[in-house]
Amino acid sequence: MNIVPMKQLDRAMVNQFFTDHWGSVQMVVSTGVYDCGELDGFAAVGNGQRIIGLITFLIRQNACEIVSLDSLVENQGVGSALLHEAETWARQRGCTAVRLITTNDNLHALRFYQKRGYQIITVFPNAVDKARQIKPSIPLMSADGIPIRDELLLVKRLNDQ
Repeated sequence: MNIVPMKQLDRAMVNQFFTDHWGSVQMVVSTGVYDCGELDGFAAVGNGQRIIGLITFLIRQNACEIVSLDSLVENQGVGSALLHEAETWARQRGCTAVRLITTNDNLHALRFYQKRGYQIITVFPNAVDKARQIKPSIPLMSADGIPIRDELLLVKRLNDQ
């Protein structure tokens, strides 16, 4: 596995990755509407230059906001490597924190981020209803049967490292 800047990859391949895994390149959260293909990011590339993981982010003031993180290979360190690369990138640009938003049903992400030093800071009740007004394809229920309705803000302070 190689970690490469997302901008080095074919744009159509990146956009197809987002369409396959998120339904479109558009990500809608309470902090904004993002075209993930336009954001900074890193990709984990496997054999044959196939994308096996992708992280996207942007910087606002002194914080790096992760917009998406996907790993197609579980428990192989892909997500951890991408997150570490993004945190290093953020530190090099003077960021003091990394933040992200996930939904209440995403127990896998909540476990993943908390194990890596992220803390739940804020819950935005019913925020996903607002996002569905922009992106109606967001499901009402997770595969686990959990209603998808709230957003959770997680933050990791980089100056504590």
